[in-house]
Amino acid sequence: MAPFTFTALLFFSLLQSTSGKALLLHNQTISTGQTLVSETQVFEFGFFRPGNSTNTFLGIWYKSIPATVVWVANRNNPISDPQRPVVFSISANGTLLITTDGSAVIWSAKPSAAASRPSLRLLETGNLVVTDEEIEGSAYLWQSFDSPTDTWLSGMKLVDDRDAGVSTNLTSWRDWNDPSPGDFVVKIENHGLPEMVVYKGSRKKLRTGKWNGLSFNGLPRFRSTVSKAELVFEEERLISLAMPYESSIIIRARMELSGSIYHYVMNPGKDKWNPVYPFPRDECDEYGYCGPNGLCAVENSQRCECFKGFVPKFADKWGVRDWSGGCRKISALNCESGDGFLEVRGVKSPDLLSYWLNASMSLDECKDECLKNCSCSACANPYITNGGTGCVMWFGDLLDTRELPAANGFQNVYIRVPLSLIDSTSDVEKKKAPVSLILISIATGVVVSTFINRALLLLTRWKKRGLKKNNEDIELPLIKMTTILQATNNFSQEKVLGVGGFGPVYKGNMPGGEEIAVKRLSKASRQGLEEFKNEVVLIAKLQHRNLVRLLGCCIEGEEKMLIYEYLENKSLDHPDRRKLLTWPKRFDIIMGITRGMLYLHHDSSGYMAPEYVFHGKFSVKSDVYSLGVVLLEIISGKKNNGFQHNDHLSLLGHVVPLATHAWVLWKEKRIMEVMDHCLKETCDESQVKRCIQVGLLCVQKLAEDRPITPSVALMLATEGGILPDPEEPGFFLEGSCRRSDPQSCTTPPSTNATVTITDLEAR
Repeated sequence: MAPFTFTALLFFSLLQSTSGKALLLHNQTISTGQTLVSETQVFEFGFFRPGNSTNTFLGIWYKSIPATVVWVANRNNPISDPQRPVVFSISANGTLLITTDGSAVIWSAKPSAAASRPSLRLLETGNLVVTDEEIEGSAYLWQSFDSPTDTWLSGMKLVDDRDAGVSTNLTSWRDWNDPSPGDFVVKIENHGLPEMVVYKGSRKKLRTGKWNGLSFNGLPRFRSTVSKAELVFEEERLISLAMPYESSIIIRARMELSGSIYHYVMNPGKDKWNPVYPFPRDECDEYGYCGPNGLCAVENSQRCECFKGFVPKFADKWGVRDWSGGCRKISALNCESGDGFLEVRGVKSPDLLSYWLNASMSLDECKDECLKNCSCSACANPYITNGGTGCVMWFGDLLDTRELPAANGFQNVYIRVPLSLIDSTSDVEKKKAPVSLILISIATGVVVSTFINRALLLLTRWKKRGLKKNNEDIELPLIKMTTILQATNNFSQEKVLGVGGFGPVYKGNMPGGEEIAVKRLSKASRQGLEEFKNEVVLIAKLQHRNLVRLLGCCIEGEEKMLIYEYLENKSLDHPDRRKLLTWPKRFDIIMGITRGMLYLHHDSSGYMAPEYVFHGKFSVKSDVYSLGVVLLEIISGKKNNGFQHNDHLSLLGHVVPLATHAWVLWKEKRIMEVMDHCLKETCDESQVKRCIQVGLLCVQKLAEDRPITPSVALMLATEGGILPDPEEPGFFLEGSCRRSDPQSCTTPPSTNATVTITDLEAR
């Protein structure tokens, strides 16, 4: 279950709460069943019991979502006896008190100065403050924002001010029933360059990357709230960090029990939370995931790689995806004969474990200084402003480095290596050719469709492009048949996930416990050894977070098999799973698929298209057609294959009955009937309508009418604007023609060549 759903499921007792005012004077009290409510009716303050606990706590929560507690006063001092009367009060000098039995003090907080007429007020920001009514506009004598618990609210500052001796952090709860301090703490750390760090005890779990003059360089600038944050620096130290308060948007960040940090925005109905940014995003954010001198790249199937000039320290462990040992130098640096630098572009810079920092040097000066010290292993500009300024040098191992998206700007590190490893050759151009596309969402691991597969004309097309087909091109493990037989229980029928035109797909379990999916090519598929080898090479070269990974292959006798990663999830039309996939999740899947399409179209000269199969034509518009079908499947929660509707029985003979059904409803202005009924409470109606319309545009009969993939991505990501009305959907087995040239219309030729639509059960 995703972390943000736990808050919604958290049982919460207000002890027969009644609404109250926002102000409490020194001669007034709050007992169980009484609360303070902010003037904007957003926050509420009083006694509560979390989860199934019998302990009582004093805290602040959202009035419309009381399960979301944002501050706890006595998190270290629970009131364990539910029968004991408990009272909160403010004394004559402004001290806050929780007492039981009329005198026993459970918790207290003293103001910074005594007040003549103290009062307690719950502000619209969620800040609980003590002021002196005697002095108009007096400063806060005490505020809850100075002692946060696990939640960061708009207007609250996280502080690291050593001169004032002030430090404020976020600390996770112990568990859902216990708000006492848990294992994880997030705080500002000014070690060389400022950053935010999550600790589990004394061990680092996550770090945002150092401040580079514009942002924390390990966070995506286009999604992070940091770009909008209020930061205060003193002598290059980050003193405080705050999210500015805006009354029009309710936002919070929470240190979860797992140590992850989630940012949430309250939906307009103020009855649920929408997660907008998770940290960590993936395993590459985990501290030191690839070990010393390793680079984590989430786009790669291998995840971890060594810097040039380094090799895995424990190569055997890398084979079982244990990269924690990191990498070691192939050869020692040679300070006498000279070394050079290899540029590693667009990365989160290594942690400053042993370093030297200068704020004014140029990059050339920085490199020269590094070469003077035999212990210097890398250098960089710490700041990316003004084209790059300053100098930071690392000594010893480089830890916690990852690749970053282009949106982060240029953050480059220069690794020191012997001159013998430096050459001017460019990266080898990736081979570009069609692949069998299995689109998934990285966020959920749900396989949503497989569509574009081989026809017999594929080999001819590849030969024309001059692609190599020798054994040296196969860079994947060759897995023995005996291992596959053991993994699939001799290809047991119970292990079958689905069957396509080229054969069945089985679920398997490797000896080490890894789950796999085995695509076994049937002898009737007519795919030869050369075509199979090409498929292995080409799929292996095209690895992406939005594509299922190819792990290996098996070629023994007449048997040819591809081994893919297995993703544990049911299909979108599974009754139990559909309810878990809310509209925000499904929209994330849609965008993930589109990003995968963009990647493949950008890095390939295209795919096998229906137009090519039947008429010798080729067009990436057929991929767009497939994408349209997938969009409609996700939105409706129904498979196109086997879709039936009582009102449209004539559609049962069509290959895309779901698309035609959606188009009929579009023409009848009943388009929302396409949507899965279980999305009613979570959907954004305008967004759903837009996605359906884009899906229908993608499945139009004529290829020239369909949008290109970048246009699809733009239409899906952009709110507002007018989209064209879709024309009638086309069918995969139909002939095609250009609207401008009726003479080009043709019908499919009669041939023994087969084109298949693989129907895999989602994994």
